[in-house]
Amino acid sequence: MSFIFAYITNPDKKHAKKVALHLLKKKLVACVNLFPIESLYWWDGKIEESKEYALIVKTKKENWNKLKTEVKKIHSYTIPCITKINVSANKEYEDWLRSVVK
Repeated sequence: MSFIFAYITNPDKKHAKKVALHLLKKKLVACVNLFPIESLYWWDGKIEESKEYALIVKTKKENWNKLKTEVKKIHSYTIPCITKINVSANKEYEDWLRSVVK
Protein backbone atom coordinates (compact mmCIF):
# COMPACT_ATOMS: atom_id res chain seq x y z
CA MET A 1 0.00 0.00 0.00
CA SER A 2 1.31 3.44 -0.90
CA PHE A 3 1.02 6.47 1.33
CA ILE A 4 0.94 10.18 0.66
CA PHE A 5 1.19 13.43 2.50
CA ALA A 6 -1.07 16.18 1.22
CA TYR A 7 -0.03 19.78 1.78
CA ILE A 8 -2.96 22.20 2.09
CA THR A 9 -2.76 25.94 2.82
CA ASN A 10 -5.49 27.79 4.72
CA PRO A 11 -6.25 31.45 5.51
CA ASP A 12 -6.11 31.04 9.30
CA LYS A 13 -5.91 28.54 12.14
CA LYS A 14 -9.69 28.24 12.57
CA HIS A 15 -10.16 27.32 8.91
CA ALA A 16 -7.21 24.90 8.99
CA LYS A 17 -8.72 23.09 11.99
CA LYS A 18 -12.10 22.94 10.22
CA VAL A 19 -10.49 21.26 7.19
CA ALA A 20 -8.42 18.93 9.39
CA LEU A 21 -11.38 17.81 11.48
CA HIS A 22 -13.55 17.32 8.39
CA LEU A 23 -10.97 14.98 6.86
CA LEU A 24 -10.39 13.14 10.14
CA LYS A 25 -14.11 12.62 10.78
CA LYS A 26 -14.52 11.22 7.26
CA LYS A 27 -11.65 8.80 8.06
CA LEU A 28 -9.85 9.98 4.92
CA VAL A 29 -6.68 10.79 6.87
CA ALA A 30 -4.96 9.30 9.89
CA CYS A 31 -3.11 12.35 11.14
CA VAL A 32 -2.86 16.09 10.46
CA ASN A 33 -0.02 18.47 11.30
CA LEU A 34 -0.98 22.15 11.45
CA PHE A 35 1.49 25.03 11.52
CA PRO A 36 1.68 28.78 10.80
CA ILE A 37 3.49 29.93 7.67
CA GLU A 38 4.19 33.14 5.76
CA SER A 39 3.39 32.97 2.05
CA LEU A 40 4.47 35.05 -0.93
CA TYR A 41 2.60 34.36 -4.17
CA TRP A 42 1.28 35.80 -7.42
CA TRP A 43 -2.40 36.83 -7.37
CA ASP A 44 -4.22 39.09 -9.84
CA GLY A 45 -0.99 40.12 -11.53
CA LYS A 46 0.94 41.15 -8.43
CA ILE A 47 2.94 39.59 -5.64
CA GLU A 48 0.96 39.16 -2.43
CA GLU A 49 2.14 38.35 1.08
CA SER A 50 0.02 36.77 3.80
CA LYS A 51 0.08 34.71 6.94
CA GLU A 52 -1.52 31.30 6.48
CA TYR A 53 -1.78 27.94 8.18
CA ALA A 54 -0.53 24.84 6.43
CA LEU A 55 -1.73 21.30 6.93
CA ILE A 56 0.23 18.15 6.24
CA VAL A 57 -2.26 15.30 6.13
CA LYS A 58 -1.28 11.64 6.05
CA THR A 59 -3.31 9.10 4.16
CA LYS A 60 -3.37 6.26 1.62
CA LYS A 61 -2.62 7.09 -2.00
CA GLU A 62 -6.04 5.67 -2.95
CA ASN A 63 -7.73 8.48 -0.98
CA TRP A 64 -6.15 11.30 -3.03
CA ASN A 65 -9.18 12.05 -5.23
CA LYS A 66 -11.65 11.83 -2.33
CA LEU A 67 -9.42 14.08 -0.24
CA LYS A 68 -9.27 16.75 -2.98
CA THR A 69 -13.04 16.62 -3.42
CA GLU A 70 -13.73 16.99 0.31
CA VAL A 71 -11.28 19.88 0.73
CA LYS A 72 -12.74 21.74 -2.26
CA LYS A 73 -16.25 21.35 -0.78
CA ILE A 74 -15.40 23.31 2.37
CA HIS A 75 -12.35 25.43 1.52
CA SER A 76 -12.73 29.21 1.46
CA TYR A 77 -10.06 29.88 -1.21
CA THR A 78 -11.08 30.31 -4.84
CA ILE A 79 -8.11 28.12 -5.78
CA PRO A 80 -7.01 26.08 -2.76
CA CYS A 81 -3.51 24.62 -2.66
CA ILE A 82 -3.95 20.85 -2.37
CA THR A 83 -0.74 19.07 -3.31
CA LYS A 84 0.42 15.46 -3.00
CA ILE A 85 3.78 14.11 -1.84
CA ASN A 86 4.51 10.38 -2.16
CA VAL A 87 6.15 9.03 1.00
CA SER A 88 7.53 5.88 2.57
CA ALA A 89 7.30 5.12 6.27
CA ASN A 90 8.44 2.60 8.83
CA LYS A 91 6.32 -0.54 8.99
CA GLU A 92 4.79 0.25 12.39
CA TYR A 93 3.60 3.67 11.22
CA GLU A 94 2.23 2.19 7.97
CA ASP A 95 0.36 -0.47 9.96
CA TRP A 96 -1.14 2.19 12.24
CA LEU A 97 -2.14 4.41 9.30
CA ARG A 98 -3.71 1.46 7.50
CA SER A 99 -5.72 0.58 10.62
CA VAL A 100 -7.13 4.12 10.97
CA VAL A 101 -7.90 5.27 7.41
CA LYS A 102 -10.77 3.91 5.31
